[in-house]
Amino acid sequence: MISEEKLSTVIAKLEETYGIETWQPKKREVLDSLIKTVLSQSTSDWNRDLAWEALKQSYPRWEEVIKLSKRELAEIIRPAGLGNQKAARILEILKWSKETYGRLNIDFICEMPTEEAIATFTKLKGIGIKTMSVVLAFACGGDIFPVDTHVHRLCRRFGFVPPNATADKTHYLMQAALPAGKAFSFHINLLKHGRQICKAQNPLCGRCPVFDYCEYELKWQRLNLPGTATST
Repeated sequence: MISEEKLSTVIAKLEETYGIETWQPKKREVLDSLIKTVLSQSTSDWNRDLAWEALKQSYPRWEEVIKLSKRELAEIIRPAGLGNQKAARILEILKWSKETYGRLNIDFICEMPTEEAIATFTKLKGIGIKTMSVVLAFACGGDIFPVDTHVHRLCRRFGFVPPNATADKTHYLMQAALPAGKAFSFHINLLKHGRQICKAQNPLCGRCPVFDYCEYELKWQRLNLPGTATST
């Protein structure tokens, strides 16, 4: 079980370090967010953005994209990698939306109960809990906790979840434990901390503001201090 006291302390200390990020309401374009998140799978933000800009410049309306062949779409989004796979998934999402709801607009999912939205859209190939959590958090402002590579790594290093917990398991455990209204800010701060300090290969433990609450087995070795450490 996750210690509520420890979790609250880590949240507070990261907020002292990085600030409190709040979701800013924007014009809802949930389908854009979903497709962009699909493009981001297994690639960098830079490559995702290149593919996204190429797609929107070539075909700004989804009504145009849905008419493309998989080969045509794959060529446009090639910078994101896995072009054929992602093209097939995007076209499936668009066609499913059109056939199921009669339109290429899924803004309504922001009004759906979170679990219903996740259950509905994860039926589609290539859309998992992480993808839907990102969409619901960033496009809808939902109080939901997306678990990406950085967040997953840190939740395990803090000992919030078991070392062998999957990303999906981590999502459900953390979602249940987080104080109401803290999911978005904590997600953003973990991303910042994972990129700047608690890196995968060379964490900067000596600069970590939450070092005392970390259970990373190699943290003492990172400081060349006495400690017991045998594995990553």
